[in-house]
Amino acid sequence: MKKNKTSKRSFSQGLKRVFEVFLQSLGFLLSVVVILFIYANLPAKVNKDDVAIGVTFSSIYAEQIGLNWKDAYIAMLDDLKIRNVRLPIYWDRVEKVEGEYDFSDIDWQLDEAAKRGAKITPVVGQKVPRWPECYVPKWVGEDPSNLDQPRLKEKLLAFEEVVINRYKDGHPEIVRWQVENEPFLNFGICSKVDTGLLDSELAKVRQLDSTRPIVVTDSGELSLWVNAAKRADVFGTTMYREVYSAEMGHWRYPIGPNFFKIKQLIIKLFAKQDNAIVIELQGEPWVGGWTTDAPIDVQLASMNAEILRDNVEFAKKTGMKEIYIWGVEWWYWMNIAQNNPTVWEQAKLLIEENNTK
Repeated sequence: MKKNKTSKRSFSQGLKRVFEVFLQSLGFLLSVVVILFIYANLPAKVNKDDVAIGVTFSSIYAEQIGLNWKDAYIAMLDDLKIRNVRLPIYWDRVEKVEGEYDFSDIDWQLDEAAKRGAKITPVVGQKVPRWPECYVPKWVGEDPSNLDQPRLKEKLLAFEEVVINRYKDGHPEIVRWQVENEPFLNFGICSKVDTGLLDSELAKVRQLDSTRPIVVTDSGELSLWVNAAKRADVFGTTMYREVYSAEMGHWRYPIGPNFFKIKQLIIKLFAKQDNAIVIELQGEPWVGGWTTDAPIDVQLASMNAEILRDNVEFAKKTGMKEIYIWGVEWWYWMNIAQNNPTVWEQAKLLIEENNTK
């Protein structure tokens, strides 16, 4: 009987000890989270070094909001003096029919950039910037979220080989390639990430053009970056401060610039990556539905000249030396279609002040 009591007492003490260790561990983890949250929101100094300001330009999106996309592109180069451009190559536009290629729009954009000494980062892949993100031709498969993977891999790699071989020589304006867009973020209508396919794409591009670095991108707020960063020569993060959802409406991420400094340290430690840039900084409204369908006052509530400047200053505080802003087509639409040049003119000032390289 005494032995049973002793056993029960030992079990009870052991259980109590396990519970104490659990609470201590949980307390430690919560303390770390609180400390990191406080640090992430501490005031940060503005980077006073030169910062290269660029944009993403989408001919498709410009068309969708009723613009002459060539006029918008030239205005971007000549009026804003943009000299760093991320340029999506839309597979379903270039290869509408299998084996037949129309690069005329891409050629034109590259030629105009070259005339002005602009630096271009083309984006290749099945998933490239602008909704619906996935631009797989219908002849590959009708449902981009559920494609035959061996067929997709064969056709995608073949297309990327054609693109790289076309532009790897004689195009000094191309300074690097981006392969896929946020491949580890389940966003858009593409199928979920296939890391094997992504690795095959990266290997193919490196094999065909070993002279240019490769950018791999990931979500700024929803990822630890490691998977993308360890595959990249240059890692690119998105940076969205005010977001919208049907359930919550508009809300702002409760994080400061130091949040991104922490994540830069993470990829330096765990991905051996110390070359991070802001590949997509919020520069246009995020509203429910199509942006330009919303009332102008609703659009300007979530993006205007003051917010744009604040976002750029926020991005500079992260210490990253390149900042590509999202929304140049919307700025131009506000300027010429709505007779509201405020955001366009603010962008021009920001580019002048930051000595775009």
